[in-house]
Formats: sequence, structure tokens, C-alpha cells
Amino acid sequence: MSRPSFIYVTYINSTPEKVWQALTDPAFTRKYWFNHRNASDWQVGSEWRHEDYDDAGLVDIIGHVVESSPPRHLVLTWASPKDAKDPDKVSRVTFDIETHGDGVRLTVTHAELEPDSPMLSGISRGWPLVLSSLKTWLETGEPLAGTSKSKTRPPE
Repeated sequence: MSRPSFIYVTYINSTPEKVWQALTDPAFTRKYWFNHRNASDWQVGSEWRHEDYDDAGLVDIIGHVVESSPPRHLVLTWASPKDAKDPDKVSRVTFDIETHGDGVRLTVTHAELEPDSPMLSGISRGWPLVLSSLKTWLETGEPLAGTSKSKTRPPE
């Protein structure tokens, strides 16, 4: 059985550098990603953790950096901490950031998902909300309601 993928494309009135920063800088991810930070040094082979901003012990997702070419391309493995050692439950997320006119085309491809899994169900609802909040935050300075604890302008 093939492993499904989820692809989400959005266009953002921003720059590749700001989108990259918004995806990788913990101070920025907390603004639009439900008070979570993506913690890593973003070097190939390094671990990354999607953790609560206020309590780093609360970790939702973990993985490793597979590819990192700032500010254009990032590939991560992705699994819940309890499933990280089971290859059938580890998926892969690719962020492609391309200049498009005066803005950015952000393509997120979440691949190698376990068929009919809670992860597939969760990301199918989660990615559109998180990425819409990212876009809204970068363009207006306010994330979508309910996706942040604080109100802070995006990077200038």
C-alpha cells in the first residue's frame, strides 16, 4: 500500500527570508502555531522538536533535519515522540519557499504518512490552519484567532 501525502500551497506577501524565519525561529512560531516553538539549530542531521513555548518538556512532534538550505528549502522527519522509533510512523515534511512576483509561494509537502492514521487525520486539519495563521500573521501582524497567546508584529 502506498503511503499518502498531503500538499498545501499558499502565497504570502512577504520575502523568503521572513517566511524562513517564521518557520524556524521559536519567538516567531509561537505567534501563529498555538504557542509552540520549533527548536533546533537547523543543521542537517540535527534533532528538532515541536514543543510548548512555555514548557519545553511538553513535546508534540520530534524529528531530524534532513535538508536545510535557508531561506528556500527545509526537509524534516516528523513523528510523535512515542512513535519516533517506528519507521512506519515517521513521515517527512518539506518546506519549499519560492519567490513569486513580489511575494512568496510556500509549498508544504507532508509525505510518507501512515494510511488511515491519527497523524494523517491531524495534519489534514492542522496544516491549513497553521499555514493560514502564518500567512495572516506575516501580512497583517495578527495571527488567526485562537492560534496564539500573544500579539506581536512579524519581523520587519
